[in-house]
Amino acid sequence: MEFVHTLRAMKKRQLLSQFINLAMVVASALIIWKLCILYSGCESPIVVVLSGSMEPAFFRGDLLFLDHVQERNYQISDIVVFKIKGRSIPIVHRVLQLHQEKDSFSILTKGDNNPVHDRGLYEQGQRWLHSEHIVGRARGLLPFIGMVTIVMNDYPYLKFALIAVLGMLVVTNRE
Repeated sequence: MEFVHTLRAMKKRQLLSQFINLAMVVASALIIWKLCILYSGCESPIVVVLSGSMEPAFFRGDLLFLDHVQERNYQISDIVVFKIKGRSIPIVHRVLQLHQEKDSFSILTKGDNNPVHDRGLYEQGQRWLHSEHIVGRARGLLPFIGMVTIVMNDYPYLKFALIAVLGMLVVTNRE
C-alpha cells in the first residue's frame, strides 16, 4: 500500500515527469535495438542458445551476436542461425556442407552435439538451407547471460512481476 500512498503524495507534474522518464527508457531500449539491427544487417542481431545441441561450443543460455554475411562468404564450420518455415524459434548450428552455384548457395547444417545432420529439422522435402533461411552468422557471445530470457519464458508470471516492480520503482523514484 505504500506504493499507492507514494503515488497520491506526488504532484501531477512530478507524476507526469516520472511517466515520461519511463517512456524514455523504453524508447531508448528500442532505439538501441534498431541500431543493432542496422549495424549487424540482421533482422535479429542477438539470439539466445535454447538447447544443448551446440555443446561444447555454446551452452544453453549463451547470448550470441550475429552479423549478416554475403552469400559467397559462408564457409564450412561457420556457425549460422537459421529459421525454418513453420517454426518461430531460430536454430543455431554449424555449417557441415556448402554447395555453391553461380546465382545461389545451399547449406547443410548440424549441431555439434547431434549425431546426424539437420535434414530432419528442415521442412518436409527440403534438403538444403538457402539464403532466405539464414538469419546471420555468429560473431561473438556472452556466456549464460541469456538464461534470464529462458527463465522469463519458462515462468511468464515472473516476467510480468519483474516488469511491474521495475515500473513501480521508476514511477515512485523522486529524484
